[in-house]
Amino acid sequence: MAAASKRRLSLRDVLTDGRIALMLPLGFSSGLPFLLVFGTLSAWLREAGISRTEIGMLSWVALAYSFKFLWAPIVDRYDAPVLSRLLGRRRGWMALSQIVVAVGLVGIASSDPQTSLGLTVASALLVAFASATQDVVVDGWRIDVAATERQGMMAASYQLGYRLALICAGAGALYIAEYVNWRSAYWTMAALMGVGLVGTLLSPRVDESAARQHVPFAAAVIEPLTDLFQRKGPMLIPILALIACFRLPDFVAGVMANPLYIDLGFSKADIADVSKLYGIWVGIIGAFAGGLALTRLGLWWTLLIGAVIAASSNLMFAWLAMEGADKLLFILAISVDNFAAGFAGSALIAYMSGLTSPGFAATQYALLSSLYALPGKLIGGASGAVVDAYGYPLLFTATASIGIPLVLLCLVVRRDTMKTVEERRAADELAAVPAGAGSRA
Repeated sequence: MAAASKRRLSLRDVLTDGRIALMLPLGFSSGLPFLLVFGTLSAWLREAGISRTEIGMLSWVALAYSFKFLWAPIVDRYDAPVLSRLLGRRRGWMALSQIVVAVGLVGIASSDPQTSLGLTVASALLVAFASATQDVVVDGWRIDVAATERQGMMAASYQLGYRLALICAGAGALYIAEYVNWRSAYWTMAALMGVGLVGTLLSPRVDESAARQHVPFAAAVIEPLTDLFQRKGPMLIPILALIACFRLPDFVAGVMANPLYIDLGFSKADIADVSKLYGIWVGIIGAFAGGLALTRLGLWWTLLIGAVIAASSNLMFAWLAMEGADKLLFILAISVDNFAAGFAGSALIAYMSGLTSPGFAATQYALLSSLYALPGKLIGGASGAVVDAYGYPLLFTATASIGIPLVLLCLVVRRDTMKTVEERRAADELAAVPAGAGSRA
């Protein structure tokens, strides 16, 4: 039993499991829209003369990612119109959300921020809503289609696809905007959503018989929340506070990163080369370093290190803002920030996954992953006003200081984190027992 739970996937397992390979296009499809309504769009808006205060407020369209838990039970319990009859519930929702994302990107491409900012914002909101829905259903499909011991490699493949998409949506879009125009960049990104649609059509249809049992919508929303409260009790408060604040420095600073580069005088090609191309690969290295730390140091130590380095990395941007357009310092800042973000991301995904219950994994994960982005999105909307009033260095220094309460929260949840790891290990061992084994003992 213990041997079964501790079995490690071999290289052959990875190479021959088509489900793991399919997480690449699905991760790509999930990652592509994010920057297109966040960092990349902010660069276009700034170049079009939109004020930093307005850019900061426009980042609120990404709040859809933070409220996706509100409609996650709908995705779990109800069919997507027409498509679910053809593809099944999970794949039907995946295909629908991918198509709507592409339509929204076409809307952005057809707009002009200087003369039709309303259309730009409405289209960006549509992209964010559909993209957040896609995240929910891809997570649900991943949990449904593979056993627990394969979830680590499924998530790793997803992260690789996601970050490759960030290269396309970041560096790729900026290159096209630099040498052609912004509209062509967004038309191209809309076409690339076809990668995810192909992945959806190739993905196996999961057994949805249990999901199709009639469950009142209110119960589908309340039961996952009740389960969390029953298992964690009062400790749930610092746990949720830690999740909510863990990526806060990254989200707040991220809104003003591209405007900073442009205000310092870096070209779109410079930003694409360093931030959106080189930086993404550094982030991938950071993500795998976080995964390695999880196996060597354990979950809590990895979480603590991630909290410290992710917050303190913002001091590099404060330094860059004071020094000016120094290319070497720009590269150094991007290196530190992206490595720290990748490392912290791996730690947070592992932590949130460990908090879920098998029976409510999709909805609970949607709730937790929504929560971690919510404060950053709300506060990030005011980041432009802070820069206009006090300058870039103050903003980035203030976000770095968030690391202090994060460390304190890590210390508070330490014992519960150790207990959670042991509970998950015991659950995996129990799941490894063949059906009926208990009656034969």
